[in-house]
Amino acid sequence: MKFLPLIWSNLKRKKLRTAFTLLSILVAFILFGYLSAIRMAFTAGVEMSGADRLMVTHKVSIIQPLPIAYRERIAMVSGVREVTHANWFGGIYQDPKNFFPQMAVEPETYLSLYPEMVLPAEQKKAWLADKAGAIVGRTTAQRFGWKVGDKIPVMGTIYRHADGSNAWEFNLDGIYDGRDKSVDTSGFFFHYDYLKEGTGGTTGLVGWYIIRVDDPAHAPDVARRIDPLFANSPYETKTQSEKALAQSFADQVGNIGQIMRVILAAVFFTILLVAGNTMAQSVRERTSELAVLKTLGFGNGQVLALVLAESCLLAVLGGALGLAIGWALITAGGDPTHGNLPVFYFPPPDIAVGAALTLLLGLVTGLLPALQAMRLRIVDALRRV
Repeated sequence: MKFLPLIWSNLKRKKLRTAFTLLSILVAFILFGYLSAIRMAFTAGVEMSGADRLMVTHKVSIIQPLPIAYRERIAMVSGVREVTHANWFGGIYQDPKNFFPQMAVEPETYLSLYPEMVLPAEQKKAWLADKAGAIVGRTTAQRFGWKVGDKIPVMGTIYRHADGSNAWEFNLDGIYDGRDKSVDTSGFFFHYDYLKEGTGGTTGLVGWYIIRVDDPAHAPDVARRIDPLFANSPYETKTQSEKALAQSFADQVGNIGQIMRVILAAVFFTILLVAGNTMAQSVRERTSELAVLKTLGFGNGQVLALVLAESCLLAVLGGALGLAIGWALITAGGDPTHGNLPVFYFPPPDIAVGAALTLLLGLVTGLLPALQAMRLRIVDALRRV
């Protein structure tokens, strides 16, 4: 700490250069924050997937339905603890661009299989008792300004009433939150029985089944026992872990994690060159001063530590400010798409990674100039004066 004034005075030597270097590091870490939030938005479904949940879909595609009668046969499979189903509705609220997922479900069993959806007890009771009722996630409720008790009109694009009308109305009985920030709170759920009755009772099909197994370790064995039950039928199935299914959807967009890493690598390589050049110039300008320090008794190790400390202080200052500003902007601004992303926040583990990167950036950019300063011979340095 006693050398901090010396280090700080060196940084203030060229104030404009230091300010621009600091600004470039700051912007890089703000970008790091936003890229981390975007990565989390695209991979949240994968991260939150339960290890004890399996998905049973049509073998050809998830958009192909399965018979409702499959439920009882799936429930009888050894290792299956709970079964529920869901059905994609695909309606429009006011405008086609107002997209949010809408699903017809069995309310009680669906909530049982997804405990990460937190719904107040009184709202849950109201939903279970109201066949025309629905619940919605906090993200979508805030996006459209909905509140409990509202009537939500939705125009069906797949399902019509028995009389040919495609206008559906739901009573908003509850707004659910996520158990933690990684839980998708954009969904809209309503009674499957309401869909069935509205279409005249002709819907004998569901979109997919969700299963809870008694032991996550047995999940692959349970999956292997289900699909042969429906082999060679008009509705063959494909059973896989919920995480695998979520990952397949994420992969359709692309390997978001890899894309983010490539962008960040390019950004940090550029910052490495900028900050490294700043430190190299600073050391060259202070050649004679470093020689004087050695003349006064500073050892090679102390000179090395001083230059590295200067580099690390610059990187940590810029990085810490960038992470703090990035977190504040993401937290205050929220989803820049106004609700189209299921979650949008700066994950704490990524903040820790960012903090480590600031120190690493300081060490890497300062290492070569520090080694040059350490190896500097007093006679050679003073000769250049």
